[in-house]
Amino acid sequence: MKMKIAALALLALVAVGCNPFAHDSDVVSSNLSNDADKFLILRRVVFYNGITDKYMLTIEGFCALGNSDGPKELTVTCKVAEGQFKKHFLGLSDNVTYFVEQLDSANVSRDHYIVIFKPEQIVPDVKS
Repeated sequence: MKMKIAALALLALVAVGCNPFAHDSDVVSSNLSNDADKFLILRRVVFYNGITDKYMLTIEGFCALGNSDGPKELTVTCKVAEGQFKKHFLGLSDNVTYFVEQLDSANVSRDHYIVIFKPEQIVPDVKS
């Protein structure tokens, strides 16, 4: 019985993101990524041709990168005003690539890691 309780407690810690074995840099990196996904990090995304060494496109602003894009595409979603967003679809090829630069430093914790569940994603919208 005590083993089950200990296992459940460990599972609960890992489930909420409180990994006692995580390195500070892993927590900071995750927190920066989470803030960028919430449009809190100013970024510059540059696309360039690796053969010609020419820049093709630059997107700058409070932008989040697509998390489930395929190997030959990238989506960049940017907040342009309060409640207003633009989404860009970009194709990648053997000679076209990109890099993302964080333009300003961000104040994120190296000790604090949280997971935020959006209720509308968990609780189904039941219409009567």
